[in-house]
Amino acid sequence: MLGGCVSRLTSIVSSSAISSSALSMMAAPGLPEYGAIIMLALVSLYSFKEIFSGSKFWGKALNSSLNMGIIPLVVCFCAALAFRVAGLF
Repeated sequence: MLGGCVSRLTSIVSSSAISSSALSMMAAPGLPEYGAIIMLALVSLYSFKEIFSGSKFWGKALNSSLNMGIIPLVVCFCAALAFRVAGLF
């Protein structure tokens, strides 16, 4: 009973490892594959910042918290943009 479960678990894990390694070989490395996610997060955080800046909840702590999310995303966006531009030449 236990040997059958162990062998089944081993076959599941090995087939999962094979499929994930095949998937990683097909995906191109680099930042641009996350460009849409970066842009969506950047736009939504910046929108939250603009909306909350006029509310009664706005304060130094909320401003700092939103900036901690926005600034790294701007850096990632610039890196993804530079990577795509460099790929053109």
